[in-house]
Amino acid sequence: MLISKPATKHKLKSTRKMAKRKTENRNFQDRWETDYMFIVVKDKPICLVCGANVSVSKEYNIRRHYETRHHDKYKDLNANERLKKVEEMKKGLMSQQTMFTKSKSQSEAAVKASFIVAQEIAKSARPFNEGEFVKMCMVKICEVVCPEKKQAFLNVSLSRNTVAERACELATNLQEQLMRKGEDFVAYSLAVDESSDTSDTAQLSIFIRGVDSNLCVTEELLGLKSMHGTTTGKDIFEEVSKCVDEMKLPWDKLVGLTTDGAPAMCGQKSGLVGRMREKMREKQAGELTVYHCIIHQEALCGKALKMDHIMSTVTQVVNFIKAKGLNHRQFKSFLEELGADHSDMPYHTEVRWLSRGKVAKRFFELREEICLFMESKGKDTTELRDEKFQCELAFLCDIMNHLDALNLQLQGRAHVITDMYYAVRAFRTKLRLWESQMQQGNLAHFLCCQVMKEQTATAVMPFAQFAEKLIYWR
Repeated sequence: MLISKPATKHKLKSTRKMAKRKTENRNFQDRWETDYMFIVVKDKPICLVCGANVSVSKEYNIRRHYETRHHDKYKDLNANERLKKVEEMKKGLMSQQTMFTKSKSQSEAAVKASFIVAQEIAKSARPFNEGEFVKMCMVKICEVVCPEKKQAFLNVSLSRNTVAERACELATNLQEQLMRKGEDFVAYSLAVDESSDTSDTAQLSIFIRGVDSNLCVTEELLGLKSMHGTTTGKDIFEEVSKCVDEMKLPWDKLVGLTTDGAPAMCGQKSGLVGRMREKMREKQAGELTVYHCIIHQEALCGKALKMDHIMSTVTQVVNFIKAKGLNHRQFKSFLEELGADHSDMPYHTEVRWLSRGKVAKRFFELREEICLFMESKGKDTTELRDEKFQCELAFLCDIMNHLDALNLQLQGRAHVITDMYYAVRAFRTKLRLWESQMQQGNLAHFLCCQVMKEQTATAVMPFAQFAEKLIYWR
């Protein structure tokens, strides 16, 4: 049935009036504070007496709550007394809310601080019970600097179990983030290395570098696996394969694999490389490009100088000094008495990249003190005092210093192969310059050799021999 136009307008007008009255009736009125002892907090009416809230801001609901629960208690109050009582209850409610918000904020800050300390402890590979010591130090400092904040520091939980749980939560969160990023990779490559820790347990480290469609590169540690049995190519492959599957990485997006060149790694049949290629053929993936770690190559090139006889002598002397506690203590006291520039000698560790150069340089700088100490122990120092030996040691120190500088350029995150290649090319160009200078007797880039040249006759310094080594090396 059709409705006439005037009737439709009348109906719309009355509907608007009803909606307006309904909205007005549900707006909180100021007089409700004194009449019914209510206050509005975040658009919700809350009773000042019991703290209850009314779901609908309507006078009927508010009045009904007051009359059924609190009317008898406050009916005898006059207007001034009621107003005063309302103000007191408002202040009490506001203080409670402020205290709750403050305590909640303090609790969140304490948890965040606990995670920060746990992260630093885990990154520095310190025991989990170090958290209690850190907390004790923080509280002691707080007592002096800001005593009023002592309770906030006491609220930070850093017990051994708490730090362990925080470290596990952080590790789990990082793993989940890496898994989410892995879903967006258009290609990724792996770097695998195996080494033994102080307990002779083989540790297999697996690194990943992936790139998404926006060319954002992610480089992270994918996994660290302890291998308590054999470390054959099959064992390494099983651990790598398990790690890739656990992170839900697609095999068809694996494009590169970098190893250290060991037989168990680069074997074409039973090694990791051969087994990875076979796995990718089964998955019908693309061709796998295999790389030899550029830092391992640089370390191998350093051994091509054929000066192991110098380093072996240095290592023997260092081991004699540091292997026995008595010799070590006496050597440090001896250096202190002589007023030497250094107070001790470091060990030579083959697995550490910069150890070889540091030990050789320290030995050269303390060569006179070492000779005197060895003579006091009744050891023959003829070889150590030989000028040719000391010249070769100086040359080795200078070369190792340049190699260590190159090594540091090749290390670190966010390095691409082109940057490393340019660094190696620049080093080879430097070798040509150094070889030309060495033939001319110019030691501008060989500081230790300069020291030996000043202390010995020029004829003793074998410039031609050192230049030949540089030619062979490059």
